[in-house]
Amino acid sequence: MEIQSIDHIELFVEDAERTAARLCDAYGFALRGRGGPETGLAGCRSLLLRQGEITLLVTSALGEGHRAAEYVARHGDGVAVIALAVPDAQAAFAEAVERGALPVAPPDVLGPDDAQVTFASVYGFGDVEHRFTSRRSPDAGFAPGAVTEFADPPAATGGLLAVDHIAVCVPAGELDEAVRRYQDVFGFDQIFEERILVGAQAMDSKVVENPTGQVTLTILEPDTTLSPGQIDEFVAAHDGAGVQHLAFLTADIAASVRESAAGGVRFLTTPSGYYDALPGRLGALDVPLETLRELSILADRDRWGIMLQIFTESEHPRRTLFYELIDRRGARTFGGNNIKALYEAIERQRFSDQARQV
Repeated sequence: MEIQSIDHIELFVEDAERTAARLCDAYGFALRGRGGPETGLAGCRSLLLRQGEITLLVTSALGEGHRAAEYVARHGDGVAVIALAVPDAQAAFAEAVERGALPVAPPDVLGPDDAQVTFASVYGFGDVEHRFTSRRSPDAGFAPGAVTEFADPPAATGGLLAVDHIAVCVPAGELDEAVRRYQDVFGFDQIFEERILVGAQAMDSKVVENPTGQVTLTILEPDTTLSPGQIDEFVAAHDGAGVQHLAFLTADIAASVRESAAGGVRFLTTPSGYYDALPGRLGALDVPLETLRELSILADRDRWGIMLQIFTESEHPRRTLFYELIDRRGARTFGGNNIKALYEAIERQRFSDQARQV
């Protein structure tokens, strides 16, 4: 099975128009098309957003018969589909099912012969599906006959380039099985693992990646032998395994953070002491220390280079889905030294939320 990259990500949400507008205003995505019953898309309303190499499809159900209705009722708004670009979606679907994947939707061919697009889906983890996607021509369009794309679309403005990785939370005891499934069914490799201990809480993480390095999943599980923490709370609030955050790659994180903050995005804050220790830990950086401190941007170094990253507060009513901006300046790893800082920042947000509710 030759998985090449992420073709698109689909979010199932209660209100597609409202969510799409928020993604455009907050992160600089551009609305490039729309679909619904009037375009041949049954039972739902979908809006197509693009920026750099990122394609998002935001979908809400128009009735109880669409899968988005069941998903939102159980999980709230969230990532429901991670679509994988492959040379032949029908062949990839057949191979995945033969390897043990649970099918969601059989192959569906859209468009004329010279511009066909084929979709076929299997489950990945929880209720999240992987939609194998093959396009006979790069100019075929997103979903001919289902999503109408604009002839003169607006330009994206957020400076985001691609999906760097996707973070997934699974219930305790399911991490190893999830990794094995990606290895055996989808041909991914495990490239990294880490245990994070913060106070009386802990979580374990493993990273799987396709052979091209274009599809990367960070899979996290809580350690239930210790005190419950944010991963436990995600699994409970989401009602099972799901996408905790999407990480968007940017070439200028300071500019992207300022742009998103101007659009109303709130980022997790980092204690000033973190930056006092940074020069001794990492040495010289490409971005002034005071800029990192001002914007609460985290930094880490591996043997290949520097990585800068920041995480948003969750706007989800259940405090589940959020986003990450990441700027790789040679670094290939995932900010292992910053995972603890993220964990602690989310804990501060969690306690702040609890205090406001008292």
